[in-house]
Amino acid sequence: TILDSKAFKDNRLKGRCSVSNTSDPLSHHLNLSPYFDRSQIVQEIILMNNNELSDVYELDRYKLGKGSYGNVVKAVSKKTGQQRAIKIIEKKKIHNIERLKREILIMKQMDHPNIIKLYEVYEDNEKLYLVLELCTGGELFDKIVKYGNFSEYEAYKIMKQIFSALYYCHGKNIMHRDLKPENILYVDSSEDSPIQIIDWGFASKCMNNHNLKSVVGTPYYIAPEILKGKYDKRCDIWSSGVIMYILLCGYPPFNGKNNDEILKKVKKGEFVFDANYWSRVSDDAKDLICECLNYNYKDRIDVEGVVNHKWFKKFKTNNISINKNLNRTLIEKFKEFHKLCKIKKLAVTCIAYQLNEKDIGKLKKTFEAFDYNGDGVLTISEIFQCLKVNDTELDRELYFLLKQLDTDGNGLIDYTEFLAACIDHSLFQQDVICRNAFNVFDLDGDGVITKEELYKILSFSAVQVSFSKEIIENLIKEVDSNNDGYIDYEEFYKMMTGAKE
Repeated sequence: TILDSKAFKDNRLKGRCSVSNTSDPLSHHLNLSPYFDRSQIVQEIILMNNNELSDVYELDRYKLGKGSYGNVVKAVSKKTGQQRAIKIIEKKKIHNIERLKREILIMKQMDHPNIIKLYEVYEDNEKLYLVLELCTGGELFDKIVKYGNFSEYEAYKIMKQIFSALYYCHGKNIMHRDLKPENILYVDSSEDSPIQIIDWGFASKCMNNHNLKSVVGTPYYIAPEILKGKYDKRCDIWSSGVIMYILLCGYPPFNGKNNDEILKKVKKGEFVFDANYWSRVSDDAKDLICECLNYNYKDRIDVEGVVNHKWFKKFKTNNISINKNLNRTLIEKFKEFHKLCKIKKLAVTCIAYQLNEKDIGKLKKTFEAFDYNGDGVLTISEIFQCLKVNDTELDRELYFLLKQLDTDGNGLIDYTEFLAACIDHSLFQQDVICRNAFNVFDLDGDGVITKEELYKILSFSAVQVSFSKEIIENLIKEVDSNNDGYIDYEEFYKMMTGAKE
């Protein structure tokens, strides 16, 4: 099996497994509160014996999309009724197993409002199934075909989301390498629908000052340095520049009758702004496109430069002007979150990761408003500047509360961490939602959470060490009301729905 191969073999328990970098459970002593590796929420499940995916999901016959490895179909969870997209990959068609493993591992690390979420991975004898966030609004490509071109403000709204996602993944030294309108989906069909970047199959890690050589991408959008076989993450900036060019005029900067003609033009890197189409477009917009399509990638603008470009600043609203009533509500939410016991904080994070757009509501816009520099994560300083009340004692308390939101210990407030601290606790009254969260901890599916399972869900990502037996046992004791050394579902549900911790 793929999920049971070397990259995935750690922590396999009776048909379920999850990736971990740490060694022997409970072997080291660390007198610190453990942090949560959010990527552990995404479970890899090997379907054994007579188990089938159809036991868990009802699959739609209608195909949402088709790729070289298989199809994408709409599906509904039989337990929760949640709608998902499932990418079905036929194992016999997989030519590059490492690429597929890399796609899964990279997607598990992603936590951004404009990057498609991976929820689960299943495997049987013949296929691999990636359970993904469902987007129903169609491709950006279809919108371009329908409207021809966009106003500068409409183009800005799209490019802002693309560059925010790039800022986030480039910050993790991850590049997409196949950005194109076909890989950008609208979440729904509403006029203001956010977008999601999909298809991370060509994504790769790229350390600073390190060049890659693999030739990947799509002719219209591929950067010239990729064709030369030496490039870095700024290849994504080139692709984004091509997308921005198309949005503003309706045709690509490098065109041709076939792929060979297109690639010849890309290799030259020469493009023009035809006055018939570009006379109405501002010089600032053209300047940013030129910066993105700088032929020498070492001199090309980076994502930080893009979001600070004068064209971006022209449209950027004052994010700091956030409603005072909302401020008070959020501070109260942060206080509630701080009072939760450790395991409940982790369970709430699991729930937050599974939320759909409807449940998230306005919290997404609030997150984006706080994210002043547009990098897809929040610093404590960014939130503090929005919420501070200029009262020394209250502001000190606020700063302390904000530090508690960082449950994975990376020094930043990630999207899911922010949602976890702000979501409506009435959601926890729903049995299916609690059951989903419980299943993340109950790795072997035997109905109880053990200290070994809890260990596997926890990590101290900053220093990669294990936790003492004492710390793990104390976490169990906080919830284990019958003192049998385990947490069963009834105890877990009481913890989630109880008024007091």
